[in-house]
Amino acid sequence: MILWRPDLSQLTQGAIMAKTAAALHILVKEEKLALDLLEQLKNGADFGKLAKKHSICPSGKRGGDLGEFRQGQMVPAFDKVVFSCPELEPTGPLHTQFGYHIIKVLYRK
Repeated sequence: MILWRPDLSQLTQGAIMAKTAAALHILVKEEKLALDLLEQLKNGADFGKLAKKHSICPSGKRGGDLGEFRQGQMVPAFDKVVFSCPELEPTGPLHTQFGYHIIKVLYRK
């Protein structure tokens, strides 16, 4: 089940043509927690601090930093969100086999 759906009107030529991206994410097991974290982020909470406190992904220790990665390197649902959502805005929750993700794309190129 994917909870997040792209708003195609927000896509830019840059997002469509991007081959790499850098992103932060928070991975949790519970949808309710993911929704709560997303609300906190939309109200100005620090992404890195929340990732360090709540994320079950090893990247949580780095504030959720996934670094730069190529299109196709992540699971398809995650890839689709990263290469279509607005940059610098917390997005989610996205449900994958790993749990619920909150994603913040830093840049695409």
